[in-house]
This record gives sequence, C-alpha cells and structure tokens, in this order.
Amino acid sequence: MPQLDTSTWFITILSMIVTLFFMFQLKLSKYNFPENPEPKLVATSKSTTPWEKKWTKIYFPHSLPLQ
Repeated sequence: MPQLDTSTWFITILSMIVTLFFMFQLKLSKYNFPENPEPKLVATSKSTTPWEKKWTKIYFPHSLPLQ
C-alpha cells in the first residue's frame, strides 16, 4: 500500500492563503470609502400637542391619601 506524500502540503496551503489574502485585498480596494465622514444634520421638527400647552399633573395611585 503506497504512502501518502505530504511533502508538498505546506507550500500548497501557504500559497493558497497568500492567494486568498491578495484576492481579498483586491476586492476591498474596489470600494470607495469616504475620506472624511461627517454626520448628517437632521432637522428635528417639534410637534405641538394640546397637552403641552397646559399644566398637567400625573398622580401616582399609591401616593394618594387613603379614603
């Protein structure tokens, strides 16, 4: 029964890893990344609701006096 020749495995695996690294770098180099990203200014609009114009008080049920 013949022996499995493993003498070329190291160079094969190493060349595969190097090739995948270069392919990945080439893939990433095709993307256009912004050089100086700045946050967008979002204009917040304040909606007026009827309960904001008058004074209201919220009562917590446990804070009311016992009846």
